Amino acid sequence: MRVPSAYEERARTEIAEWKNPTLGWFGKAMQVINWPFDKAGDLAMKTPGVGWVIEKSIGGLVTVTNDVAQWSVRPDVIYSEYRNAGHAVARASELHELDLETVDRMIGWLGAKYKGIAMTEGAAFGAMGLPGIPLDVAAIVTLNLRAIGEYATYCGFDVSTQHERLFAMNVLGLASSPTDSSKGLAMAQLVKIAQDVAKKRAWKDLEKHAFVKIMQQIAKAIGIRLTKAKLTQILPVAGAFVGGGFNAYFTSRVCDAAYYLYRERFLAAKYGEDFIGTPTPPAADPDPHYPEEDEEVPQDQPPPPTK
Repeated sequence: MRVPSAYEERARTEIAEWKNPTLGWFGKAMQVINWPFDKAGDLAMKTPGVGWVIEKSIGGLVTVTNDVAQWSVRPDVIYSEYRNAGHAVARASELHELDLETVDRMIGWLGAKYKGIAMTEGAAFGAMGLPGIPLDVAAIVTLNLRAIGEYATYCGFDVSTQHERLFAMNVLGLASSPTDSSKGLAMAQLVKIAQDVAKKRAWKDLEKHAFVKIMQQIAKAIGIRLTKAKLTQILPVAGAFVGGGFNAYFTSRVCDAAYYLYRERFLAAKYGEDFIGTPTPPAADPDPHYPEEDEEVPQDQPPPPTK
């Protein structure tokens, strides 16, 4: 019988604390700081061209999510990193024989790398104002899906499979959730997929059209959320600052979610689901049913180019 190390026991506690945070003074301060990102869209939805921007953002995300090559990683490169560090790893399942401390060392400063890239990319598109938002949204989601893919691969999961792609999209859904209810929808979906994988259930492939539709619905919700959050870029001068700042902020949330969720799944794969516990009930079906899925996107003309 496997016995978890002291490091893995501490990690289990850390993961539980991340999933159920206590909102102290710092957390309350962050809510105030984050308010402009969460509420900007509600204040600027009547701006001419916003409907066009949202429609183009959604279209860009649908293209991203339908092309796994844009956000997949090369597992052989990561396995080679493990071997160079002295660990005989040739496939994903062998990673679950290692201690989580070893995996965390290999992950290293992955989040910092992606946050730096996101800030640079966001500042460039942010300077373009409203017309740059669709390009920015597609770019930041592509970047973050790749980040999620790296976390998944380091922890022994293959994001080229259907269920792992849905899991990755719901990590984005969790990170972009503006309300507790939408966070709950994302977490329930994440629990469902993780349980199916951990219990080695036969995950029957969805019909291709059904899988594509669900991915498009999730992409629509995320596209609307991110577009609304980034509408502060239309303010003069502040665009580049807000663009880079928001992208780093969002990428930080994505990387934190991927870090804790894939490490939790690593422990579940190694020691069984009972080791981590599942206080969140799993979802009933693969579609998280985000409220934005039913939101009507207003028809609009393209915004005027930034002078």
